[in-house]
Amino acid sequence: MIPRTLEAVLRSSATHYPVVTVTGPRQSGKTTLCRATFPDKPYVNLESPDVREFARTDPRGFLANYGAGAILDEIQRAPELLSYLQPLVDADQQPGRFILTGSQQFEVMNTVAQSLAGRTAVLKLLPLTIAELAAAGISPDTDQLLLSGFYPRIHDSGLDPTRALGDYIETYVQRDIRQLITIKDLALFEKFIRLCAGRIGQLLNLQGLGNDVGISHTTARSWLTLLEASYVVFLLPPWHVNLGKRQIKTPKLYFHDVGLASYLLGAEAVQHISRHPLRGNLFENLIVGEALKYRYNRGKRSNLFFWRDAKGNEVDLLVERGPDVLPVEIKSGATISPDWFKGLEVFAQRLTPHPKGTALVYGGAERQRHTGVTVWRAVDVQPMLDGYE
Repeated sequence: MIPRTLEAVLRSSATHYPVVTVTGPRQSGKTTLCRATFPDKPYVNLESPDVREFARTDPRGFLANYGAGAILDEIQRAPELLSYLQPLVDADQQPGRFILTGSQQFEVMNTVAQSLAGRTAVLKLLPLTIAELAAAGISPDTDQLLLSGFYPRIHDSGLDPTRALGDYIETYVQRDIRQLITIKDLALFEKFIRLCAGRIGQLLNLQGLGNDVGISHTTARSWLTLLEASYVVFLLPPWHVNLGKRQIKTPKLYFHDVGLASYLLGAEAVQHISRHPLRGNLFENLIVGEALKYRYNRGKRSNLFFWRDAKGNEVDLLVERGPDVLPVEIKSGATISPDWFKGLEVFAQRLTPHPKGTALVYGGAERQRHTGVTVWRAVDVQPMLDGYE
């Protein structure tokens, strides 16, 4: 097992709450992390049909077997359990009694909010980070990271990423999506996912996306919500502070795992990445994803935005911290160009007071310092944000 940054927060949360809920994509390492962190707790896999049937038909009898607590894996498969779990933890609020995992964030969060409000900490575990890989002695180059992504099994077991990610999509489409909604034409849905991959780092245009797939705007919105619910994609919101100019208010689309996006774009080898017309978008997805993992791995909510005005001035990533904001430009090239700093300069001029620092993450091999801007490598997202925190 590759050690996970979230483990410290998971342990800490289990000393304060009777229930800890860990959500995240399938195969992000939730089960492995929880079992390694709490090896003495009974483990219950609700994916198992007989176990799930017992939990659904006799929830009191089921939970009676785990009076001292347990790890309940994939809780969205038996959401009824949460209503019966509530009186148990109210009667005995021993910290860390139950550890729950779930892979469908909206369903899990809605059920948890209704049944366990105030009784559970909620943590999110996304796939591995560059820092976690490096700590385990794994340091692929950027193009290899863009190809393979960060699902732990690919790196733990040395799997071929193309085959592993292809299996992931097939399993996801055939099982998880059908649990959430009936989709008559799976081929059309797969086309929708692939077209989403072709729009990473771009403003979300549901009308255009639906037209390209051959579905209505309403269906496109519904299907996108499914992808969000299953931790396949996420939307980066525009910054909401008024800087006195007309600003874009549409979110941008990203994948939680950049390797999955690369697979959907047809990349099967590193050389496909290096020559891909969307390599810059994939690199941007990589960096934004690393920033999001940084927050979640510390038990915090996203504080990430982007900024763009009607004239096309843009900053790819804004990191809020209280009243302060760190603007970050993202460029995949290895040679710094003066025009890379334009968006940062325009943003800094409009913001009052000016940001305390600005940053640029690029595809080069050296950290640099330009006037008012610190230039970081792709592997430096964690130290960059450490310095800002």
